[in-house]
Amino acid sequence: MIDFFKRNELVRRGLASGKLRRRRARHEVLRGLEYSWGMKGVLFTAFIAGLALLIFSGNQPEPTKNFVIALLFFLIALMMLWINQPRTFSQNSRILLVFGVMLLQLALTKFIYVVCSSGVLRLQTDMAELLTPFALAPLLLSVLLGRNHGLYAAVFVSLWSSVLFGKIDAPLLVTGMISGFTAVYLTLQVRRRSKLVRAGLGVGIAIWILSLTFGFIGPINLFPPTANDWPMIGLQSAFAIGNGIVTATIVGGVIPMFEPLFQITTDISWLEASDLNHPLLRRMTIEAPGTYHHSLVVANLAEAAAEAIGANATLCRVCAYFHDVGKLVKPDYFTENMSFERNPHEDLAPTMSALIIIAHVKEGVDLALKHKLNQRIIDIIQEHHGTSLVYYFYKRAQQMHEDARAGGKIMKMRQDDIPEVREESFRYSGPKPQTKESAIVSLADAVESASRSLEKPTPAKIEQLVNDIIDQRISDHQLDECDLTLRDVRVIAERFRFTLMMMLHSRIAYPKQETKSPTPRDDSLRPDVMVTTRKPATAPPVSAA
Repeated sequence: MIDFFKRNELVRRGLASGKLRRRRARHEVLRGLEYSWGMKGVLFTAFIAGLALLIFSGNQPEPTKNFVIALLFFLIALMMLWINQPRTFSQNSRILLVFGVMLLQLALTKFIYVVCSSGVLRLQTDMAELLTPFALAPLLLSVLLGRNHGLYAAVFVSLWSSVLFGKIDAPLLVTGMISGFTAVYLTLQVRRRSKLVRAGLGVGIAIWILSLTFGFIGPINLFPPTANDWPMIGLQSAFAIGNGIVTATIVGGVIPMFEPLFQITTDISWLEASDLNHPLLRRMTIEAPGTYHHSLVVANLAEAAAEAIGANATLCRVCAYFHDVGKLVKPDYFTENMSFERNPHEDLAPTMSALIIIAHVKEGVDLALKHKLNQRIIDIIQEHHGTSLVYYFYKRAQQMHEDARAGGKIMKMRQDDIPEVREESFRYSGPKPQTKESAIVSLADAVESASRSLEKPTPAKIEQLVNDIIDQRISDHQLDECDLTLRDVRVIAERFRFTLMMMLHSRIAYPKQETKSPTPRDDSLRPDVMVTTRKPATAPPVSAA
Protein backbone atom coordinates (compact mmCIF):
# COMPACT_ATOMS: atom_id res chain seq x y z
CA MET A 1 0.00 0.00 0.00
CA ILE A 2 2.86 2.39 0.86
CA ASP A 3 4.51 1.64 -2.50
CA PHE A 4 1.22 2.46 -4.23
CA PHE A 5 1.11 5.98 -2.71
CA LYS A 6 4.81 6.51 -3.41
CA ARG A 7 4.31 5.61 -7.04
CA ASN A 8 1.31 7.93 -7.39
CA GLU A 9 3.36 10.76 -5.91
CA LEU A 10 6.18 10.15 -8.40
CA VAL A 11 3.69 10.05 -11.28
CA ARG A 12 2.13 13.33 -10.10
CA ARG A 13 5.55 15.00 -10.02
CA GLY A 14 6.39 13.66 -13.47
CA LEU A 15 9.18 11.44 -12.22
CA ALA A 16 7.55 8.12 -13.13
CA SER A 17 5.28 6.73 -15.82
CA GLY A 18 1.67 6.02 -15.05
CA LYS A 19 1.74 2.94 -17.26
CA LEU A 20 2.46 -0.51 -15.89
CA ARG A 21 4.20 -3.21 -17.87
CA ARG A 22 2.12 -6.29 -18.48
CA ARG A 23 3.07 -9.29 -16.38
CA ARG A 24 1.80 -12.83 -16.48
CA ALA A 25 -0.22 -13.44 -13.33
CA ARG A 26 1.39 -15.87 -10.92
CA HIS A 27 -0.96 -18.05 -8.95
CA GLU A 28 1.03 -18.94 -5.87
CA VAL A 29 -1.67 -21.34 -4.65
CA LEU A 30 -1.59 -23.31 -7.90
CA ARG A 31 2.19 -23.34 -7.87
CA GLY A 32 2.14 -24.70 -4.34
CA LEU A 33 -0.27 -27.45 -5.36
CA GLU A 34 1.85 -28.28 -8.40
CA TYR A 35 4.82 -29.40 -6.31
CA SER A 36 3.09 -30.39 -3.06
CA TRP A 37 3.82 -33.87 -1.68
CA GLY A 38 0.42 -33.87 -0.04
CA MET A 39 -1.25 -33.45 -3.44
CA LYS A 40 0.87 -36.32 -4.78
CA GLY A 41 -0.48 -38.51 -1.99
CA VAL A 42 -4.05 -37.51 -2.85
CA LEU A 43 -3.54 -38.35 -6.55
CA PHE A 44 -1.92 -41.72 -5.85
CA THR A 45 -4.64 -42.61 -3.33
CA ALA A 46 -7.34 -41.69 -5.84
CA PHE A 47 -5.74 -43.91 -8.47
CA ILE A 48 -5.50 -46.87 -6.08
CA ALA A 49 -9.14 -46.34 -5.10
CA GLY A 50 -10.11 -46.35 -8.78
CA LEU A 51 -8.21 -49.61 -9.32
CA ALA A 52 -9.96 -51.16 -6.32
CA LEU A 53 -13.36 -50.09 -7.61
CA LEU A 54 -12.72 -51.63 -11.03
CA ILE A 55 -11.33 -54.90 -9.63
CA PHE A 56 -13.86 -55.51 -6.86
CA SER A 57 -16.89 -54.62 -9.00
CA GLY A 58 -18.42 -57.61 -10.78
CA ASN A 59 -18.27 -61.31 -10.06
CA GLN A 60 -14.70 -62.17 -11.11
CA PRO A 61 -12.90 -64.73 -8.92
CA GLU A 62 -10.18 -63.84 -6.39
CA PRO A 63 -10.54 -60.03 -6.51
CA THR A 64 -8.34 -59.56 -3.42
CA LYS A 65 -5.45 -61.42 -5.01
CA ASN A 66 -5.83 -59.41 -8.21
CA PHE A 67 -5.91 -56.16 -6.25
CA VAL A 68 -2.67 -57.07 -4.47
CA ILE A 69 -1.05 -57.83 -7.83
CA ALA A 70 -2.34 -54.52 -9.23
CA LEU A 71 -0.98 -52.73 -6.17
CA LEU A 72 2.47 -54.27 -6.73
CA PHE A 73 2.31 -53.15 -10.37
CA PHE A 74 1.49 -49.65 -9.09
CA LEU A 75 4.55 -49.59 -6.81
CA ILE A 76 6.74 -50.65 -9.75
CA ALA A 77 5.16 -47.98 -11.95
CA LEU A 78 5.75 -45.36 -9.27
CA MET A 79 9.42 -46.33 -8.92
CA MET A 80 10.00 -46.30 -12.68
CA LEU A 81 8.37 -42.88 -13.01
CA TRP A 82 10.52 -41.50 -10.19
CA ILE A 83 13.76 -42.90 -11.67
CA ASN A 84 13.22 -42.42 -15.41
CA GLN A 85 10.98 -39.33 -15.49
CA PRO A 86 11.88 -37.17 -12.46
CA ARG A 87 10.45 -34.02 -14.03
CA THR A 88 7.06 -35.67 -14.54
CA PHE A 89 7.16 -37.11 -11.02
CA SER A 90 7.82 -33.66 -9.54
CA GLN A 91 4.83 -32.01 -11.28
CA ASN A 92 1.44 -33.02 -9.93
CA SER A 93 -0.33 -31.91 -13.10
CA ARG A 94 1.75 -34.38 -15.13
CA ILE A 95 1.04 -37.14 -12.58
CA LEU A 96 -2.67 -36.38 -12.89
CA LEU A 97 -2.43 -36.55 -16.68
CA VAL A 98 -0.48 -39.83 -16.82
CA PHE A 99 -2.42 -41.80 -14.23
CA GLY A 100 -5.74 -40.18 -15.09
CA VAL A 101 -5.50 -41.21 -18.75
CA MET A 102 -4.48 -44.76 -17.80
CA LEU A 103 -7.38 -45.02 -15.33
CA LEU A 104 -9.74 -43.75 -18.04
CA GLN A 105 -8.61 -46.53 -20.40
CA LEU A 106 -9.06 -49.13 -17.65
CA ALA A 107 -12.57 -47.84 -16.94
CA LEU A 108 -13.48 -48.02 -20.64
CA THR A 109 -12.08 -51.54 -20.82
CA LYS A 110 -14.16 -52.60 -17.83
CA PHE A 111 -17.28 -50.96 -19.27
CA ILE A 112 -16.86 -52.72 -22.64
CA TYR A 113 -16.45 -56.13 -20.99
CA VAL A 114 -19.54 -55.57 -18.82
CA VAL A 115 -21.62 -54.51 -21.82
CA CYS A 116 -20.47 -57.46 -23.95
CA SER A 117 -21.01 -60.02 -21.20
CA SER A 118 -24.53 -58.73 -20.51
CA GLY A 119 -25.58 -59.19 -24.13
CA VAL A 120 -26.55 -55.55 -24.65
CA LEU A 121 -26.58 -54.36 -28.29
CA ARG A 122 -26.28 -58.03 -29.35
CA LEU A 123 -22.56 -58.02 -28.62
CA GLN A 124 -20.92 -61.28 -27.62
CA THR A 125 -18.32 -61.71 -24.87
CA ASP A 126 -15.68 -62.68 -27.45
CA MET A 127 -16.02 -59.25 -29.09
CA ALA A 128 -14.79 -57.42 -25.96
CA GLU A 129 -11.16 -58.04 -26.95
CA LEU A 130 -11.85 -56.47 -30.35
CA LEU A 131 -13.49 -53.33 -28.91
CA THR A 132 -11.04 -52.61 -26.08
CA PRO A 133 -9.19 -49.29 -26.72
CA PHE A 134 -5.71 -50.76 -26.22
CA ALA A 135 -3.89 -47.74 -27.67
CA LEU A 136 -5.81 -44.90 -26.02
CA ALA A 137 -3.38 -44.05 -23.19
CA PRO A 138 -0.16 -44.82 -25.14
CA LEU A 139 -1.30 -42.78 -28.14
CA LEU A 140 -2.48 -39.79 -26.11
CA LEU A 141 0.55 -39.63 -23.80
CA SER A 142 2.98 -40.19 -26.67
CA VAL A 143 1.63 -37.14 -28.49
CA LEU A 144 1.37 -34.96 -25.38
CA LEU A 145 4.47 -35.94 -23.39
CA GLY A 146 6.70 -37.93 -25.72
CA ARG A 147 7.45 -41.52 -26.65
CA ASN A 148 8.90 -42.50 -23.26
CA HIS A 149 5.61 -41.71 -21.56
CA GLY A 150 3.74 -43.56 -24.29
CA LEU A 151 5.82 -46.69 -23.77
CA TYR A 152 5.38 -46.35 -20.01
CA ALA A 153 1.61 -46.25 -20.41
CA ALA A 154 1.60 -49.15 -22.89
CA VAL A 155 3.36 -51.44 -20.41
CA PHE A 156 1.48 -50.66 -17.21
CA VAL A 157 -2.00 -50.15 -18.59
CA SER A 158 -1.68 -53.58 -20.25
CA LEU A 159 -0.57 -55.13 -16.95
CA TRP A 160 -3.50 -53.64 -15.06
CA SER A 161 -5.96 -54.59 -17.82
CA SER A 162 -4.87 -58.22 -17.62
CA VAL A 163 -5.88 -58.51 -13.93
CA LEU A 164 -9.25 -56.76 -14.13
CA PHE A 165 -11.21 -59.94 -14.83
CA GLY A 166 -9.71 -62.70 -12.71
CA LYS A 167 -6.51 -64.50 -13.50
CA ILE A 168 -3.93 -62.79 -15.66
CA ASP A 169 -5.06 -62.87 -19.30
CA ALA A 170 -1.86 -63.40 -21.33
CA PRO A 171 -3.40 -62.79 -24.81
CA LEU A 172 -4.97 -59.56 -23.56
CA LEU A 173 -1.62 -58.52 -22.04
CA VAL A 174 0.33 -59.18 -25.25
CA THR A 175 -2.29 -57.51 -27.45
CA GLY A 176 -2.30 -54.41 -25.26
CA MET A 177 1.48 -54.10 -25.22
CA ILE A 178 2.04 -54.66 -28.93
CA SER A 179 -0.76 -52.32 -29.98
CA GLY A 180 0.55 -49.69 -27.55
CA PHE A 181 4.10 -50.03 -28.87
CA THR A 182 2.77 -49.75 -32.42
CA ALA A 183 0.92 -46.55 -31.53
CA VAL A 184 4.06 -45.01 -30.00
CA TYR A 185 6.25 -46.02 -32.95
CA LEU A 186 3.85 -44.47 -35.45
CA THR A 187 3.60 -41.19 -33.51
CA LEU A 188 7.29 -40.43 -32.95
CA GLN A 189 6.83 -37.10 -34.74
CA VAL A 190 3.26 -35.95 -35.28
CA ARG A 191 2.92 -32.58 -37.00
CA ARG A 192 -0.46 -33.10 -38.62
CA ARG A 193 -3.64 -34.66 -37.30
CA SER A 194 -3.88 -36.85 -40.39
CA LYS A 195 -0.85 -38.76 -39.13
CA LEU A 196 -2.87 -39.73 -36.06
CA VAL A 197 -5.42 -41.41 -38.30
CA ARG A 198 -2.64 -43.29 -40.11
CA ALA A 199 -1.28 -44.36 -36.74
CA GLY A 200 -4.76 -45.54 -35.76
CA LEU A 201 -4.96 -47.59 -38.95
CA GLY A 202 -1.62 -49.21 -38.09
CA VAL A 203 -2.85 -50.00 -34.58
CA GLY A 204 -6.04 -51.48 -36.01
CA ILE A 205 -4.08 -53.74 -38.34
CA ALA A 206 -1.90 -54.87 -35.42
CA ILE A 207 -4.99 -55.67 -33.33
CA TRP A 208 -6.50 -57.56 -36.28
CA ILE A 209 -3.37 -59.71 -36.77
CA LEU A 210 -3.12 -60.47 -33.04
CA SER A 211 -6.83 -61.25 -32.88
CA LEU A 212 -6.42 -63.77 -35.69
CA THR A 213 -3.41 -65.25 -33.90
CA PHE A 214 -5.15 -65.67 -30.54
CA GLY A 215 -8.49 -66.77 -31.98
CA PHE A 216 -10.50 -63.66 -31.07
CA ILE A 217 -11.70 -63.65 -34.69
CA GLY A 218 -13.29 -66.79 -35.99
CA PRO A 219 -12.98 -69.72 -35.68
CA ILE A 220 -11.62 -69.96 -39.21
CA ASN A 221 -11.53 -73.35 -40.98
CA LEU A 222 -9.34 -73.54 -44.03
CA PHE A 223 -10.73 -76.93 -45.09
CA PRO A 224 -13.41 -76.42 -46.26
CA PRO A 225 -13.53 -72.59 -46.35
CA THR A 226 -17.27 -72.64 -47.04
CA ALA A 227 -17.88 -73.83 -43.47
CA ASN A 228 -16.81 -70.46 -42.06
CA ASP A 229 -19.22 -67.76 -40.97
CA TRP A 230 -17.74 -65.13 -43.25
CA PRO A 231 -20.21 -62.33 -42.37
CA MET A 232 -19.33 -62.70 -38.68
CA ILE A 233 -15.59 -62.85 -39.47
CA GLY A 234 -15.93 -59.70 -41.59
CA LEU A 235 -17.76 -57.93 -38.76
CA GLN A 236 -15.11 -58.96 -36.24
CA SER A 237 -12.34 -57.79 -38.59
CA ALA A 238 -14.10 -54.45 -39.03
CA PHE A 239 -14.30 -54.08 -35.24
CA ALA A 240 -10.58 -54.83 -34.85
CA ILE A 241 -9.39 -52.41 -37.54
CA GLY A 242 -11.98 -49.78 -36.66
CA ASN A 243 -10.86 -49.97 -33.03
CA GLY A 244 -7.54 -48.31 -33.82
CA ILE A 245 -9.04 -45.72 -36.18
CA VAL A 246 -11.77 -44.68 -33.72
CA THR A 247 -9.23 -44.49 -30.88
CA ALA A 248 -6.93 -42.22 -32.94
CA THR A 249 -9.89 -40.03 -33.93
CA ILE A 250 -10.89 -39.61 -30.29
CA VAL A 251 -7.29 -38.76 -29.36
CA GLY A 252 -7.12 -36.14 -32.12
CA GLY A 253 -10.33 -34.59 -30.80
CA VAL A 254 -9.34 -34.39 -27.12
CA ILE A 255 -5.76 -33.15 -27.62
CA PRO A 256 -6.85 -29.48 -28.10
CA MET A 257 -8.68 -29.71 -24.75
CA PHE A 258 -5.77 -31.33 -22.89
CA GLU A 259 -3.13 -28.85 -24.13
CA PRO A 260 -4.38 -25.68 -22.38
CA LEU A 261 -5.56 -27.68 -19.37
CA PHE A 262 -2.10 -29.10 -18.65
CA GLN A 263 -0.01 -26.29 -20.22
CA ILE A 264 1.37 -28.56 -22.96
CA THR A 265 2.06 -27.59 -26.57
CA THR A 266 2.35 -30.37 -29.13
CA ASP A 267 4.09 -30.22 -32.51
CA ILE A 268 0.65 -29.94 -34.09
CA SER A 269 -0.01 -26.69 -32.22
CA TRP A 270 3.51 -25.40 -32.94
CA LEU A 271 2.93 -25.99 -36.64
CA GLU A 272 -0.35 -24.09 -36.45
CA ALA A 273 1.44 -21.27 -34.61
CA SER A 274 4.00 -20.96 -37.42
CA ASP A 275 1.45 -19.15 -39.62
CA LEU A 276 3.14 -15.97 -40.85
CA ASN A 277 -0.21 -14.16 -40.94
CA HIS A 278 -0.09 -13.51 -37.20
CA PRO A 279 -0.87 -9.82 -36.50
CA LEU A 280 2.56 -9.19 -34.95
CA LEU A 281 4.39 -10.71 -37.92
CA ARG A 282 2.25 -8.79 -40.38
CA ARG A 283 3.06 -5.58 -38.50
CA MET A 284 6.73 -6.49 -38.72
CA THR A 285 6.60 -6.85 -42.50
CA ILE A 286 5.43 -3.21 -42.75
CA GLU A 287 7.05 -1.44 -39.80
CA ALA A 288 10.29 -3.43 -39.45
CA PRO A 289 10.93 -5.35 -42.70
CA GLY A 290 14.62 -5.80 -41.93
CA THR A 291 13.83 -7.43 -38.59
CA TYR A 292 11.22 -9.62 -40.30
CA HIS A 293 13.75 -10.91 -42.82
CA HIS A 294 16.32 -11.38 -40.04
CA SER A 295 13.78 -13.46 -38.07
CA LEU A 296 13.08 -15.69 -41.06
CA VAL A 297 16.77 -16.43 -41.53
CA VAL A 298 17.22 -17.08 -37.80
CA ALA A 299 14.26 -19.48 -37.98
CA ASN A 300 15.94 -21.44 -40.80
CA LEU A 301 19.25 -21.60 -38.92
CA ALA A 302 17.63 -22.62 -35.63
CA GLU A 303 15.39 -25.27 -37.20
CA ALA A 304 18.29 -26.90 -39.05
CA ALA A 305 20.46 -26.95 -35.90
CA ALA A 306 17.64 -28.30 -33.73
CA GLU A 307 16.96 -31.16 -36.14
CA ALA A 308 20.66 -32.05 -36.14
CA ILE A 309 20.84 -32.49 -32.34
CA GLY A 310 17.33 -33.91 -31.78
CA ALA A 311 15.76 -30.79 -30.21
CA ASN A 312 12.27 -29.53 -31.04
CA ALA A 313 12.80 -27.97 -34.48
CA THR A 314 9.24 -26.69 -34.91
CA LEU A 315 9.39 -24.91 -31.55
CA CYS A 316 12.68 -23.25 -32.57
CA ARG A 317 11.21 -22.03 -35.84
CA VAL A 318 8.11 -20.51 -34.25
CA CYS A 319 10.03 -18.87 -31.41
CA ALA A 320 12.59 -17.46 -33.86
CA TYR A 321 9.75 -15.72 -35.73
CA PHE A 322 8.81 -13.79 -32.58
CA HIS A 323 12.15 -13.43 -30.75
CA ASP A 324 12.74 -9.82 -31.91
CA VAL A 325 9.13 -8.67 -31.96
CA GLY A 326 9.98 -5.99 -29.37
CA LYS A 327 11.81 -4.04 -32.08
CA LEU A 328 8.40 -2.95 -33.37
CA VAL A 329 8.34 -0.25 -30.67
CA LYS A 330 11.42 1.60 -32.04
CA PRO A 331 12.32 -0.14 -35.31
CA ASP A 332 14.46 2.71 -36.69
CA TYR A 333 17.02 2.30 -33.91
CA PHE A 334 18.11 -1.14 -35.11
CA THR A 335 20.63 -1.59 -37.88
CA GLU A 336 18.55 -3.80 -40.15
CA ASN A 337 15.74 -1.20 -40.30
CA MET A 338 17.82 2.02 -40.53
CA SER A 339 17.49 4.28 -43.53
CA PHE A 340 20.54 5.46 -45.44
CA GLU A 341 19.90 9.13 -44.66
CA ARG A 342 20.21 9.13 -40.87
CA ASN A 343 21.47 7.07 -37.96
CA PRO A 344 19.40 8.01 -34.87
CA HIS A 345 22.15 6.83 -32.50
CA GLU A 346 24.44 9.66 -33.66
CA ASP A 347 22.42 12.09 -31.55
CA LEU A 348 22.35 9.87 -28.43
CA ALA A 349 24.78 9.04 -25.68
CA PRO A 350 26.01 5.41 -25.70
CA THR A 351 24.18 4.68 -22.45
CA MET A 352 20.88 5.85 -23.93
CA SER A 353 21.48 3.86 -27.12
CA ALA A 354 22.21 0.77 -25.04
CA LEU A 355 19.01 1.29 -23.05
CA ILE A 356 16.97 1.42 -26.26
CA ILE A 357 18.63 -1.71 -27.62
CA ILE A 358 18.22 -3.63 -24.34
CA ALA A 359 14.59 -2.50 -23.97
CA HIS A 360 13.49 -4.47 -27.04
CA VAL A 361 13.49 -7.64 -24.92
CA LYS A 362 11.07 -6.20 -22.36
CA GLU A 363 8.96 -4.64 -25.11
CA GLY A 364 8.83 -8.02 -26.84
CA VAL A 365 7.57 -9.70 -23.66
CA ASP A 366 4.98 -6.95 -23.32
CA LEU A 367 3.69 -7.47 -26.88
CA ALA A 368 3.75 -11.26 -26.45
CA LEU A 369 1.62 -11.04 -23.30
CA LYS A 370 -0.76 -8.62 -25.00
CA HIS A 371 -1.28 -11.04 -27.90
CA LYS A 372 -1.39 -14.09 -25.57
CA LEU A 373 1.50 -15.94 -27.14
CA ASN A 374 2.67 -19.29 -25.82
CA GLN A 375 4.74 -19.19 -22.63
CA ARG A 376 7.67 -20.94 -24.37
CA ILE A 377 7.79 -18.07 -26.89
CA ILE A 378 7.82 -15.53 -24.06
CA ASP A 379 10.63 -17.44 -22.33
CA ILE A 380 12.79 -17.43 -25.45
CA ILE A 381 12.12 -13.71 -26.03
CA GLN A 382 13.46 -13.09 -22.52
CA GLU A 383 16.40 -15.47 -22.82
CA HIS A 384 17.67 -15.06 -26.38
CA HIS A 385 20.24 -12.42 -25.34
CA GLY A 386 20.86 -13.84 -21.87
CA THR A 387 23.04 -11.44 -19.90
CA SER A 388 25.30 -10.65 -22.86
CA LEU A 389 27.01 -7.31 -23.40
CA VAL A 390 25.91 -4.65 -25.90
CA TYR A 391 29.53 -4.54 -27.01
CA TYR A 392 29.46 -1.79 -29.64
CA PHE A 393 27.99 0.89 -27.38
CA TYR A 394 30.06 -0.31 -24.42
CA LYS A 395 33.29 0.25 -26.36
CA ARG A 396 31.96 3.56 -27.65
CA ALA A 397 31.20 4.67 -24.07
CA GLN A 398 34.69 3.63 -22.96
CA GLN A 399 36.24 5.65 -25.78
CA MET A 400 34.17 8.70 -24.87
CA HIS A 401 35.19 8.24 -21.25
CA GLU A 402 38.86 8.19 -22.19
CA ASP A 403 38.37 11.31 -24.30
CA ALA A 404 36.61 12.99 -21.37
CA ARG A 405 39.45 12.10 -19.01
CA ALA A 406 42.02 13.45 -21.46
CA GLY A 407 40.07 16.68 -21.83
CA GLY A 408 39.57 16.89 -18.08
CA LYS A 409 43.29 16.88 -17.48
CA ILE A 410 43.69 19.83 -19.80
CA MET A 411 40.82 21.69 -18.13
CA LYS A 412 42.02 20.57 -14.67
CA MET A 413 38.72 18.81 -13.81
CA ARG A 414 38.43 16.42 -10.93
CA GLN A 415 38.34 12.72 -11.82
CA ASP A 416 35.21 12.24 -9.68
CA ASP A 417 33.29 14.61 -11.94
CA ILE A 418 33.72 12.23 -14.89
CA PRO A 419 31.20 9.34 -14.54
CA GLU A 420 32.61 5.83 -14.74
CA VAL A 421 31.43 3.40 -17.43
CA ARG A 422 29.90 0.39 -15.72
CA GLU A 423 29.68 -2.84 -17.66
CA GLU A 424 26.44 -3.80 -15.88
CA SER A 425 24.68 -0.86 -17.55
CA PHE A 426 25.39 -2.36 -20.97
CA ARG A 427 24.27 -5.94 -20.25
CA TYR A 428 20.86 -7.49 -20.87
CA SER A 429 18.89 -8.39 -17.76
CA GLY A 430 18.56 -12.07 -18.68
CA PRO A 431 17.88 -14.78 -17.72
CA LYS A 432 20.35 -16.92 -19.60
CA PRO A 433 18.99 -19.62 -21.95
CA GLN A 434 17.41 -22.39 -19.90
CA THR A 435 16.67 -24.98 -22.61
CA LYS A 436 18.32 -26.38 -25.72
CA GLU A 437 15.82 -24.61 -27.95
CA SER A 438 16.41 -21.25 -26.27
CA ALA A 439 20.19 -21.62 -26.60
CA ILE A 440 19.88 -22.55 -30.29
CA VAL A 441 17.75 -19.48 -31.06
CA SER A 442 20.21 -17.30 -29.12
CA LEU A 443 23.20 -18.60 -31.07
CA ALA A 444 21.37 -18.42 -34.40
CA ASP A 445 20.41 -14.79 -33.69
CA ALA A 446 24.02 -13.82 -32.97
CA VAL A 447 25.45 -15.72 -35.94
CA GLU A 448 22.95 -14.33 -38.44
CA SER A 449 23.49 -10.74 -37.26
CA ALA A 450 27.26 -11.03 -37.48
CA SER A 451 27.17 -12.70 -40.90
CA ARG A 452 25.73 -9.48 -42.39
CA SER A 453 29.05 -7.75 -41.76
CA LEU A 454 31.06 -10.22 -43.85
CA GLU A 455 32.53 -8.84 -47.05
CA LYS A 456 32.79 -11.42 -49.82
CA PRO A 457 31.87 -14.36 -47.56
CA THR A 458 33.89 -17.53 -48.10
CA PRO A 459 33.62 -20.92 -46.35
CA ALA A 460 36.70 -20.13 -44.26
CA LYS A 461 35.33 -16.73 -43.17
CA ILE A 462 31.94 -18.20 -42.30
CA GLU A 463 33.47 -21.04 -40.29
CA GLN A 464 35.73 -18.63 -38.40
CA LEU A 465 32.79 -16.31 -37.67
CA VAL A 466 30.59 -19.12 -36.31
CA ASN A 467 33.36 -20.54 -34.15
CA ASP A 468 34.30 -17.13 -32.76
CA ILE A 469 30.72 -16.27 -31.77
CA ILE A 470 30.08 -19.64 -30.12
CA ASP A 471 33.41 -19.52 -28.27
CA GLN A 472 32.61 -15.99 -27.09
CA ARG A 473 29.19 -17.09 -25.78
CA ILE A 474 30.75 -20.02 -23.93
CA SER A 475 33.52 -17.90 -22.40
CA ASP A 476 30.89 -15.34 -21.34
CA HIS A 477 29.01 -18.19 -19.54
CA GLN A 478 25.83 -17.63 -21.54
CA LEU A 479 25.29 -21.38 -22.06
CA ASP A 480 25.90 -22.46 -18.47
CA GLU A 481 22.23 -22.95 -17.55
CA CYS A 482 21.02 -24.97 -20.56
CA ASP A 483 21.59 -28.68 -21.15
CA LEU A 484 23.64 -28.43 -24.35
CA THR A 485 26.67 -30.72 -24.46
CA LEU A 486 29.97 -29.97 -26.17
CA ARG A 487 29.02 -32.44 -28.88
CA ASP A 488 25.73 -30.59 -29.42
CA VAL A 489 27.60 -27.30 -29.72
CA ARG A 490 29.95 -28.79 -32.32
CA VAL A 491 27.00 -30.13 -34.36
CA ILE A 492 25.20 -26.78 -34.10
CA ALA A 493 28.28 -24.93 -35.35
CA GLU A 494 28.61 -27.29 -38.30
CA ARG A 495 24.93 -26.89 -39.19
CA PHE A 496 25.18 -23.07 -38.94
CA ARG A 497 28.24 -23.09 -41.20
CA PHE A 498 26.52 -25.23 -43.83
CA THR A 499 23.26 -23.25 -43.78
CA LEU A 500 25.03 -19.89 -44.00
CA MET A 501 27.14 -21.09 -46.91
CA MET A 502 23.97 -21.97 -48.79
CA MET A 503 22.39 -18.61 -47.95
CA LEU A 504 25.42 -16.38 -48.63
CA HIS A 505 26.70 -18.12 -51.72
CA SER A 506 27.98 -15.91 -54.53
CA ARG A 507 26.81 -15.91 -58.13
CA ILE A 508 28.79 -15.65 -61.33
CA ALA A 509 28.99 -12.27 -63.03
CA TYR A 510 26.66 -12.44 -66.01
CA PRO A 511 27.83 -10.55 -69.14
CA LYS A 512 25.79 -7.50 -69.97
CA GLN A 513 23.22 -8.27 -72.60
CA GLU A 514 23.40 -6.03 -75.63
CA THR A 515 20.14 -4.62 -76.88
CA LYS A 516 19.69 -3.99 -80.58
CA SER A 517 17.87 -0.90 -81.72
CA PRO A 518 14.59 -1.76 -83.41
CA THR A 519 14.62 -1.78 -87.21
CA PRO A 520 12.62 1.17 -88.61
CA ARG A 521 9.43 0.04 -90.21
CA ASP A 522 8.53 0.91 -93.73
CA ASP A 523 5.01 2.31 -93.50
CA SER A 524 4.57 1.97 -97.21
CA LEU A 525 4.41 -1.81 -96.98
CA ARG A 526 0.95 -1.90 -95.42
CA PRO A 527 -1.60 0.62 -94.19
CA ASP A 528 -1.82 1.32 -90.47
CA VAL A 529 -5.38 0.64 -89.46
CA MET A 530 -4.92 2.33 -86.05
CA VAL A 531 -4.42 5.80 -87.52
CA THR A 532 -8.05 6.15 -88.36
CA THR A 533 -9.61 9.05 -86.46
CA ARG A 534 -13.00 7.44 -86.32
CA LYS A 535 -13.65 4.32 -84.26
CA PRO A 536 -15.54 1.61 -86.10
CA ALA A 537 -19.04 0.90 -84.91
CA THR A 538 -18.08 -2.70 -84.13
CA ALA A 539 -15.10 -1.84 -81.84
CA PRO A 540 -15.47 -2.81 -78.14
CA PRO A 541 -15.73 -0.10 -75.49
CA VAL A 542 -12.56 1.08 -73.78
CA SER A 543 -13.51 -0.55 -70.48
CA ALA A 544 -13.66 -3.95 -72.12
CA ALA A 545 -10.18 -3.73 -73.67
